[in-house]
Amino acid sequence: MIQIGIDFGGTKIEAAALDASGRFLSRVRTPNPGDYDQALRDLRDLVAKVEAEAGATGTVGIGMPGSISPRDGLMRNANATFLNGRSFREDVEVVMGREIRTANDANCLALSEAVDGAAAGAKSAFAVIVGTGVGGGLVVDGQIVEGANGMGGEWGHVPLPWMTAEEFPGPACWCGLHGCLDMLVSGTGFQADHARRTGHTLDGPAIVQAARRGDAAAVATLDAYVDRLGRAMAMIANIVDPDVFVLGGGMSNVEEIYDRLPAVIDAYAFGGNWKGRIVPARWGDSSGVRGAARLWPLSA
Repeated sequence: MIQIGIDFGGTKIEAAALDASGRFLSRVRTPNPGDYDQALRDLRDLVAKVEAEAGATGTVGIGMPGSISPRDGLMRNANATFLNGRSFREDVEVVMGREIRTANDANCLALSEAVDGAAAGAKSAFAVIVGTGVGGGLVVDGQIVEGANGMGGEWGHVPLPWMTAEEFPGPACWCGLHGCLDMLVSGTGFQADHARRTGHTLDGPAIVQAARRGDAAAVATLDAYVDRLGRAMAMIANIVDPDVFVLGGGMSNVEEIYDRLPAVIDAYAFGGNWKGRIVPARWGDSSGVRGAARLWPLSA
């Protein structure tokens, strides 16, 4: 039996088949069509293609933006907005003619890294997704913690902790609130903060490179970013105290943050003397599709 994972992204949909050792047997992708019915057909066709290339049938797991409400089974909070309000899992099962499993994409990254990635062997791991937006996922003893309302790990829409007077109330968030982490510690938030400080619009890598050259404004933007991300992670440390933080998304590629974050977390963690690991995702952009495949045990 093989495991098939699908990463339902905002611009692309990728399917992959893994063998028992976690080796890729097939990987295919298609652009996200932006249309619900077409997306269902694309999912069916992608699975058929990877199964044909792998020469075997398998279980199917889907990592998706947003989450499915345990109350009514409908999708919510997906940035692929045509999914919201739809009975996504049930509709995919009808089209594919088989049972599937689904999870938030950040949860899939956390699961992938806990199974055989950067957090392998840890009792608990929290995935920190800092890319276009901010996502999070918690895995304990190899199991995703989704919570009673399916909102476990959704730290992107809590306010930045320990705000300074200058930071309060924070920028408006698309969710309708102010000061959410999604607006402040995402890659998008990093760029927006630099623009507010300087009046100049640069992408994230350009700001980081400028900071490395000693540009004072870029240094200030990066310093503020590390401090804010560290405060946010200290909040998680105070609530969950994971063995490992695993970072994914574009800002996880900024090497400087790994040396600097522990001191910030320690300064805000209750009681101080915080010790823990902060590591980049081993599987990088592949973590989502790998975690989706891992929603089914190998014995299934």
